[in-house]
Amino acid sequence: MTAGGAKGARGMRRHRYAFVLLGSLQTTLIFTLAAIAVPLPRIGEEFGLERPDLILLSASYGLTFAGLLLFGGRLADRYGGRPALAAGLVVLGAASAAAPFAPGVEALLAARFAQGAGAALVAPAAMAVLRAAAASPAAYSRSMATWGGLSVLGATAGNLLSGVISALLSWRWTFAVPLVVSAAALVLMSRLLPRTEPDRSRALDLPGALLATTGVTCASYGFVSTDTRAWSSAGVLVPLLGGTALLAAFLYAERRTPDPLLPPRFLLVERRALALAAIALSACGTAMAFVVLSLHLQQTRGWSPLQTSAAFVPFALALIASGRTAGPLIVRYGARTVTAAGLTMDAAGLALLACTGLDPHTPYAYGLLPGLLLLPAGAAASFGGATVLATEGVPPQRSGLAGGVLNSAMELGPTVLFAVLLTLGSDARSLAATGAALVVLAVALLLRHPNHPTGRPPPPTDASRRPIPRSKTLEKGER
Repeated sequence: MTAGGAKGARGMRRHRYAFVLLGSLQTTLIFTLAAIAVPLPRIGEEFGLERPDLILLSASYGLTFAGLLLFGGRLADRYGGRPALAAGLVVLGAASAAAPFAPGVEALLAARFAQGAGAALVAPAAMAVLRAAAASPAAYSRSMATWGGLSVLGATAGNLLSGVISALLSWRWTFAVPLVVSAAALVLMSRLLPRTEPDRSRALDLPGALLATTGVTCASYGFVSTDTRAWSSAGVLVPLLGGTALLAAFLYAERRTPDPLLPPRFLLVERRALALAAIALSACGTAMAFVVLSLHLQQTRGWSPLQTSAAFVPFALALIASGRTAGPLIVRYGARTVTAAGLTMDAAGLALLACTGLDPHTPYAYGLLPGLLLLPAGAAASFGGATVLATEGVPPQRSGLAGGVLNSAMELGPTVLFAVLLTLGSDARSLAATGAALVVLAVALLLRHPNHPTGRPPPPTDASRRPIPRSKTLEKGER
């Protein structure tokens, strides 16, 4: 082997090791989000909580996670991905170590809020480090094709393992997973992850960060509150309207900031806007399946938490199998086509669950199982393709921003879209059918324009090969 070939092989190995470590972190972040969903009734019994308290406890991690993601992305871009990753892991690990010893709901809420804050720094920093570890742009694109499905895998693992752990031990042991993974990553990161260059020229944009964080958090809390309150109630309208006003102020301020936290045109690049919508819809669909089916199996069919977790084992297997094929399919057919195909499968899976899976008299094997196989297969494909579309063309110095926006779509989909769907669907069956209809609409938008087989725009023609000024090399949405 030549010296160049040996160097290339070492680079690929470093990239592979970095992807395994960083991918494990991304999976763990979403595992932590979903980990208390199944044992939530037991937590309520232990602490004597009413339904509004349970809803807040369930949403607490996601509120700070979603609210701080943009600022976490800016910190990763300004101080470097690896230092930001280490800081986020310390916060996540410390909060995970404190949570099992919570004597009451107040301490547990504080730990969950802190976990979300740590996760909001880990998620975009991990994507920034992965970009630095990639041996080539093609290797980074292949990584992104797999990266998209890791969040669904984490949610599936959270629902599966939390039921098993709480049944065999205690719900408190579920926090051991993020604690152990955070500690292991802190030990291994100096050996497996590359150094990342900080960009100290980037301003922190603290006013923008404050407006974005409070706006997203307030609006998300308003949507979450619709589970227990009417849309016209003060408990819903005040945070919703307040959050909307804060987000409007954020957008106004960002247009007048020299170095904005979120460049106003970043989200207006067509392929990125469609990709983020696809990610939000896919995340909403999978979250809907977990919530609706968990309640259906336990409350309607009388299944135990352990039986409910076991019912999702085929879901996890289909997800893993589809995730392994997403990358090659994207290379062959293009990211837009694979995303549209995945969303179509999502819609078909939701429709199957709506038609047969939610009938209490339908056997599991041909009532629930077909939808539980089709939905995750589509989710892995749509997440993989949409992640490639969302990160395509983003310069390295904006990797943290891209990671923050990507994870925001994953978080806000289950929060905002699910709350809207709850108002449109009067029961579980109509809820799933409405979700399927929205997914079909997204497919139609994605297929409006053909894409190049690699998922990237075709090469320029001879007439367009004239030199381009440096200021014009980035697409408008990236500036």
